Amino acid sequence: MRDITELLKQARRGEQQAEDLLLDRIYSELHQLATRFLSNERPDHTLQASALVNEAYLKLFGKKSTEWENRAHFYVSAARTMRRILVEYARADTAAKRPS
Repeated sequence: MRDITELLKQARRGEQQAEDLLLDRIYSELHQLATRFLSNERPDHTLQASALVNEAYLKLFGKKSTEWENRAHFYVSAARTMRRILVEYARADTAAKRPS
């Protein structure tokens, strides 16, 4: 069984099988991370953990320029990406509530 660091390198090179296997291996950890972040948000937050994971995944893998050194580097990047998404979401929500 390949480890996450190796799968990250292979996915970076564009190997679709590695990217699919990587998603299967990391999804539950990313979902737990998203759940933790959302537990600190307001109770009526409309963004769900699955949607946060999906958005973060698209941002992380949408641009192939990121080269993660290892598993820890990837998870730090994922956490930062999720925080940025939540901040962007809050800004958009606040802007929508402002009178024109």
